[in-house]
Amino acid sequence: MHYADSVAGPIKVASAQGQYIFDSDGNRYLDCVNNVCHVGHCHPRVVQAAAQQLAMINTNSRYMHDNVVRLAQRLADSMPGPLEVCIFVNSGSEANDLALRLARNYGQRDVYCVDQAYHGHTAATLAISPYSKYGPVDLPSDTVKLMLPDHYRLGVSAERMTELCVAEFEWLLSSRETPPAAFIVESLICCGGQVVLPPGYLRQMHALVRQHGGLAIADEVQVGFGRVGDHMWGFEAHDATPDIVTLGKPFGNGFPLSAVVTTRAVADASRDVEYFNTFGGNPVACAVGLEVMQVIADEGLRENARDTGRYTRTLVANLAAKHASIGDVRGMGLLFGCEFVIDRSTREPNARLADHCMQWMRAERQVLVSTDGPHRNVIKMKPPLCFTPENGETLAAAIDDALTAYASGIDYSRR
Repeated sequence: MHYADSVAGPIKVASAQGQYIFDSDGNRYLDCVNNVCHVGHCHPRVVQAAAQQLAMINTNSRYMHDNVVRLAQRLADSMPGPLEVCIFVNSGSEANDLALRLARNYGQRDVYCVDQAYHGHTAATLAISPYSKYGPVDLPSDTVKLMLPDHYRLGVSAERMTELCVAEFEWLLSSRETPPAAFIVESLICCGGQVVLPPGYLRQMHALVRQHGGLAIADEVQVGFGRVGDHMWGFEAHDATPDIVTLGKPFGNGFPLSAVVTTRAVADASRDVEYFNTFGGNPVACAVGLEVMQVIADEGLRENARDTGRYTRTLVANLAAKHASIGDVRGMGLLFGCEFVIDRSTREPNARLADHCMQWMRAERQVLVSTDGPHRNVIKMKPPLCFTPENGETLAAAIDDALTAYASGIDYSRR
């Protein structure tokens, strides 16, 4: 829970609109961290779509309904050609769980994931989630952990990072007795510290896993639906097409809706495997998903993520000239992080400062961010896509003021 250990305690929310949240005391907060309410909290068109369909019928997925077909077609049309089969579920965890079932039924057992990855809370997805925010993670024998492609933290160029990752993957694939079922990675690594995949990484990793008989899975649960700005889907920025794509958080703008999109060949390999999801793809959820995708198009929200994200990241990056504690600012569109260090030359993480910024910005400027990364020294920002340039200026000013306060001896950290 955000701010659970702060002096003021967690925020008790009462209402929200657009990029703002209001607590039970009437305080307004600029929401820079909620990547669930993708097109804005309580968007009137999304609310209306849900209410209208709910007043007509909502039921389990044992029946046909036009909304299901329309949404599947809309989703498939937004994907590269081979990705044409859609299966609707309720959460990112369910989507990734099903993706693993499809991959393993298609071939083998071993799944390769990236260190510090988080892919969900089911038993199967936790087994491929080395993310350790709450303690050590024991991975089973059929999970193979690969290095996190964070070239900043390793102190190498982005090109060298790709070379190292590909070489490690190739060696592991060749040295293990069993071939892979899949390689899974987020198209921009979120919980691992807002790590942008280096050039050539995704395309070469996909090629390697396929050479050994496995499938490429793109986890777009946090990064999809235009958040990266230049593209609808994060993997498109890397000139790579996966065999399976998983979608989640922003799809329903707060309503439970997720999906797996895959190729006909992968789907056909599981045709005899029973899978049923009571609420997955129900008429109301699909009505909401259709409206979310239409709002993204009508309001130019992908383009806004591109332009406002670039502008805001530049504002935050420019603070490094004033604050030596800023080690790196990175991201794509409206998904980015600011990493704090004690010493730029050593890149020693400063988790205390990150926590101070999160707590101070909430208490003193009513701006909400959160912390993440392997060392908890990154503040991450992933606001609703209606975020404006003026909001970006407010965010950058709040970070500036928080760092200035810390430098003067004021410390809101609870670490």
